[in-house]
Amino acid sequence: MTRIISSLSEISAQYDALFVDLWGCVHNGVHALPGAVSALQAYRAGGGKVVLVTNSPRPRAGVTKQLVHFGVPDDAWDTIATSGDSARSAMFRGVVGQKVWHIGYPGDERFFEPIGVVRDPVDVASVPLDEAEGIVCTGPRDPMADPSVMRPEFLLAKQRGLKLLCANPDIVVDRGDVREWCAGALAALYTEMGGESLYFGKPHPPIYDLARRRLAELGPQVADDRILAIGDGVLTDIAGAMGEDIDSLFISGGLAAEETKTIDQPDANALSGYLEKEKSSPTYTIGHLR
Repeated sequence: MTRIISSLSEISAQYDALFVDLWGCVHNGVHALPGAVSALQAYRAGGGKVVLVTNSPRPRAGVTKQLVHFGVPDDAWDTIATSGDSARSAMFRGVVGQKVWHIGYPGDERFFEPIGVVRDPVDVASVPLDEAEGIVCTGPRDPMADPSVMRPEFLLAKQRGLKLLCANPDIVVDRGDVREWCAGALAALYTEMGGESLYFGKPHPPIYDLARRRLAELGPQVADDRILAIGDGVLTDIAGAMGEDIDSLFISGGLAAEETKTIDQPDANALSGYLEKEKSSPTYTIGHLR
């Protein structure tokens, strides 16, 4: 049974490092969340390390610029591990071939910029679907359109046996008060249709391997039982933490605010019912990171 807490400081002394989700926890897609920023600043001031672990398809440098835009100060975090970096490494190792059909937002072409951490990277080119050896999905073309609009193209891709590399396993995010579809929704549809999707963000192991490497760059190795994962997605952040056997703090006021009846803090009965339905067992729960 999850333990409801009122602040990060209640439990922070038990952990030397945090793996912190961004969207819905530290910012809402429009601006920084002041309580979360203050909590992370205080944690770092006490000697803790903060690794921002995000399912953003952007490379680390791109997320850093985005944090500045949202008003998240650089003293609230130490380093960043992105789904995009993990997925780009796989792409340049050739996991979906050299000629790929790209599905994504305008501007996502930066995903194909050279990466320096892969030895002997393959030359990857973006091509039309009928020429492709694989698919790279960084997001839907229109985040407000139902993913089912992709069925005709996905049917052809499946028939050709193309693998889909998903750079962001999130199904939805809330940009302010507006809910948008993410790449994970398209990957889930492709899998449902019989295609093969490859994931590199939460809750899948590759991004946690990257997060641990980024954490190790900061100093002494931190044992898993001294790491706390924080996030608002039970299917991504909490499922990933459970799979990695690390403790977790569920932010109920994010994606599941309605289901958990969270305003300031979750309703205990609603929270219990929601977690039971989702078969999720976070170590702790709080309404909002603070």
